[in-house]
Amino acid sequence: MKKTKIISKILYALTRSLAWIYLAIGLYGTFAWITKTNIQTADTTTIINYPFTDISFLILDNDQSYFLFAFLLPVLSYTLFFWLLSNVFKVFYQDKLFTNPNIGHLKRFYLANITLPIVLVAFSSFFIAIEKGIFIIVALHLVLGVFIFIISEIFHQGLSLQNEQDLYI
Repeated sequence: MKKTKIISKILYALTRSLAWIYLAIGLYGTFAWITKTNIQTADTTTIINYPFTDISFLILDNDQSYFLFAFLLPVLSYTLFFWLLSNVFKVFYQDKLFTNPNIGHLKRFYLANITLPIVLVAFSSFFIAIEKGIFIIVALHLVLGVFIFIISEIFHQGLSLQNEQDLYI
């Protein structure tokens, strides 16, 4: 169990860091887009540079719908994804695994992975063209959501057994 805790702590730190990085990219991209700071615009392309440089950081279509539904929405969605995933890894290094808060972390993760990708792609399809590869990503999120749902049910059963044992003692 010690190996699991070490791996979980490392993955927690990594995924939590990725959540913050995605959030920073989304906020910086939005700030640059709105204020037109550090931007180069060509015919159909907008290039957002790294802060205080002329080096390209983000290359986007020069279209409001594209910015919102092909850049900002996915970046913020993956911010949420990595934040929730970090909470899943946090579950596995706790002293007590079978608790209601831990089951809550698992439940939020699987619900987000089962519902959000489908809803976001369906909503975005009204505004931008959806590429075929996106459906593979949606399918992967569905499989991940179902897998964590199964783990959540195992944790729920473990909590029931733990509570039953606590009553017996």
